[in-house]
Amino acid sequence: MSNEINETRDGIVEKVVKIRRCAAVVKGGRRFSFAALVVVGDEKGRVGCGYGKANEVPPSVEKAAKDGRRSMMSVTLSGTTIPHEVHGRFGTARVVLVPARPGTGIIAGAAVRAVCEACGIRDILTKSFSSNNPLNLVKATLNALQQIRSKEEVEKLRGVEL
Repeated sequence: MSNEINETRDGIVEKVVKIRRCAAVVKGGRRFSFAALVVVGDEKGRVGCGYGKANEVPPSVEKAAKDGRRSMMSVTLSGTTIPHEVHGRFGTARVVLVPARPGTGIIAGAAVRAVCEACGIRDILTKSFSSNNPLNLVKATLNALQQIRSKEEVEKLRGVEL
């Protein structure tokens, strides 16, 4: 796993989660191509992920970052953590995100950690089940973050005070 972190001039952080190398055997030998998984976020509650392929590593990372910027979404945060426990899933990957007290830090694997850091979450407990595929774990984490609702949103949806 690569731990490359880039800060762009518009305040968006790009974290390279995984770079995959693919080889095609041709007449002259092997021809390599690269696929990059990048998580982008502003560390203030907006996050997205992108996947890019190219014949070299830098263009694949650029394509993935551009794709991630297009897919950015907003996440409801409660201080440095999340308001409540959520379960996310994508494919066979399952992720559980649990709010934590200030000072706990991010207790997570590399793929889930990249999403949490890019989003701006500082204190969280996580557990991943079933799959260890970084792409599926990132998408499962994003699925979980989409399900987060603030207390005000729940009150408005239900029409009651909590």
